[in-house]
Amino acid sequence: MEFPSAIVALGGGTLIGLAATLFLLLNGRIAGISSILAELRPTRPGDSPWRWGFVLGLVAGGATLSLTYPQAFEPASDALTRYGVAGFLVGLGARMGNGCTSGHGVCGLSRRSFRSLVATLTFIVTGMVTVYLTRHGSI
Repeated sequence: MEFPSAIVALGGGTLIGLAATLFLLLNGRIAGISSILAELRPTRPGDSPWRWGFVLGLVAGGATLSLTYPQAFEPASDALTRYGVAGFLVGLGARMGNGCTSGHGVCGLSRRSFRSLVATLTFIVTGMVTVYLTRHGSI
């Protein structure tokens, strides 16, 4: 990793940690994206607006990146199908694991949750295997 990339990664990680901390302190809730998405339909009065704002903020961030730094994205022809399948599998795994990387990896580990440690290690190992298989032509 080049020096500027390391600084950008450190800054991004710091912002994610700060956002998760503020979300917990100000709302009393864990910033787990899969749970926020799964409960977009309100279960309690007043619960819907902040969830929709959170999701729209994620979409706006991706849209802003695609407009300001389009080379960060692959051409849409082959990527759409591949990412659609990958997204489905990630969603399925998040449901089965009772959370996603943001819930377990950022919030759960900071609370010293053993379940989150196991889930995060599973995410990392699965990611490593996926990269290995895709780089060596098996997928």
